[in-house]
Amino acid sequence: MTPSINELCLVFGRIGLFSFGGPAAQISLMHQELVERRSWLDEQTYLRALSLCMLLPGPEAMQLATYAGWRLKGVVGGLIAGSLFVLPGAIVITLLVFLYAAYGDLPLVQAGFLGIKATVIVIVIQAVRNLSGKALTDSRYRLIAGLGFLAIFVFNLPFPLIILTAAIWGYCTAQNITLPPVDPSPILTRPIRTAFVWLALWLIPLILLSWAGQTLLAELGWFFARLAVVTFGGAYAVLAYMTQTVVETYNWISTDQMIDALGLAETTPGPLILVTQFVAMLTGQMAGGTSLAIAAGIVALWSTFVPCFLWIFLTGPYLDKIATRPRLAASMKAVTAAVVGVILNLSVWFGMNVLFRSVDGVSWGPFEMPLPVPSTLDLAALILILIASILIFRMKSGLTVTLIAMSLAGIAIEVL
Repeated sequence: MTPSINELCLVFGRIGLFSFGGPAAQISLMHQELVERRSWLDEQTYLRALSLCMLLPGPEAMQLATYAGWRLKGVVGGLIAGSLFVLPGAIVITLLVFLYAAYGDLPLVQAGFLGIKATVIVIVIQAVRNLSGKALTDSRYRLIAGLGFLAIFVFNLPFPLIILTAAIWGYCTAQNITLPPVDPSPILTRPIRTAFVWLALWLIPLILLSWAGQTLLAELGWFFARLAVVTFGGAYAVLAYMTQTVVETYNWISTDQMIDALGLAETTPGPLILVTQFVAMLTGQMAGGTSLAIAAGIVALWSTFVPCFLWIFLTGPYLDKIATRPRLAASMKAVTAAVVGVILNLSVWFGMNVLFRSVDGVSWGPFEMPLPVPSTLDLAALILILIASILIFRMKSGLTVTLIAMSLAGIAIEVL
């Protein structure tokens, strides 16, 4: 059954509005709507598309929506489905940025955010546990995960370098490979045109910002464009690299604001990588007020999500061939293992900055490793983390309920 454009808009608009709970919940919701309820896609096509999206950089759920729309209605359908998956969350993020900028410094609001930060730590730990169970299937991948953690936590190596090294190792060490023949005829026509058009759409606005002397907007745009190329393993994996850059390199926002941004992004529909929009808008708000904040948000959304359309429209026609590339699968499995170590680093980094009021850098040679000052332990934060752990791991509370409950708990501790 092929839907009309109006039906496509209605269904993907609904998916975009109710896509809370992270990629697992979003992928499940799309399966219910597209495979079970309407039979727009068959089971095997949906699973192959999901596998492809897991191999590509960027938010896999948004790219799965884009692929489904493209499969049903071509490029127009892909644009509709992908855009409607992102826009509801982007609108909510816009409102949250302005509320945060106006009221975020109030003591009770800060107390509420402490509860949200505690929840974020537990959520990231949960992500490490869930991903490690699937990715670390033998000692080789556990070793890669451990080395990934050490590389970023102890040696402060760039996230893209870690991912590239893991990908090359996985590709080169894959065994018993029989590569199927590939028909080269399409390579000279449609893929080149598709890549050219979407690369131009993606990068020309950023080039124009640089030429126009819009320094902040250009820096934001180019950074999030780079981020879009290395976002393997989901938003949690790339947050460590993102935090390292926006907090330590550019000094756009503070560590606390970065953790707040992630906590608020968790409460919105759509992909968690919308945290890039929050960071960009908050940076623009502090640097130049409302108009610059809106411009920065548009630049962040453009830089982050236009490449998602590029990847899908470029690779979608070759889904069956890509799915049979065992060396590529081995490469991405090694990347996923490294991502586990990177996410573990993120949880440790968040934990130190929430639990302790002071975190120092210990230098040795050209490297610097963060370590907390034990005397600055925040008992309120420790209590809130324990409560959040009970709610998520023992009581299996939903994300939205947990965030609201923990925000109220933080306020209660402040009042008492």
